[in-house]
Amino acid sequence: MNMRNVTQTIYPIIGLAVILLVWQGYTDLFNINTIVLPSPIDISYATIVNFHILLRHLWPTLLECVLGFALAIGIGIPMAVAVSNSRALNLTLYPILIAMQSVPKVAVAPIIIVWFGLGIESKLAIAFLVAFFPIVVDTATGLRSTPKGLLELARSLRASRWQVFYKVQLPAALPFVFAGAKVAVTLTVIGAVIGEFVGSSEGLGNLLLTANSQLNGALAWAALVWLSLLGIALFGAVVLVERLVMPWASHGSGH
Repeated sequence: MNMRNVTQTIYPIIGLAVILLVWQGYTDLFNINTIVLPSPIDISYATIVNFHILLRHLWPTLLECVLGFALAIGIGIPMAVAVSNSRALNLTLYPILIAMQSVPKVAVAPIIIVWFGLGIESKLAIAFLVAFFPIVVDTATGLRSTPKGLLELARSLRASRWQVFYKVQLPAALPFVFAGAKVAVTLTVIGAVIGEFVGSSEGLGNLLLTANSQLNGALAWAALVWLSLLGIALFGAVVLVERLVMPWASHGSGH
């Protein structure tokens, strides 16, 4: 680990430690009620006491996020390829995608619950919807930004359309694909929580809502912290895959 990596690790830890100390000092100094704002110690205690409950509710939320993200990747990337390679599809589908993205997902969630019920299907659909747009847009942008010189060189070598896509366009678009994936994977957590807020009997979002209604502020904040950690873990997983798929990018950033 070089000095730059050490610095990038230490500064966030220092920043988090300062925030927690100020937070703890503020709640102790002004004797803030735990219903209004529990201290970090209260949240830590609630996490330890309710660990098995938090763990049980983590699994459904994690499953909703992973499956929603996988569905967004599986549908979004092929659609981006179609949109970027066909002017007719671009003119037809792109305005529809923009219109779909402009609709607040919170407003759509009750309708999706009616369509798919209270099971995992409805949360999966909402997580998919919020993750779909960044993947399509970023992937299509990356495919369109392929240097023309590379395309002309591949065609001059009589490469087929599949070879041009697989060996030229896709590698050039990978940074854009992963940029969209990083945004999308964190949005899936928001989508899953929206679905759990609207109608669910399990999941961290449901636990947060239940704890809040019972005036258990420490447990509600513990669920919120776990949701944040889930988002960070999913983001880290995408970054890890990016480094495995594009090792040249990580080497290049180290210079």
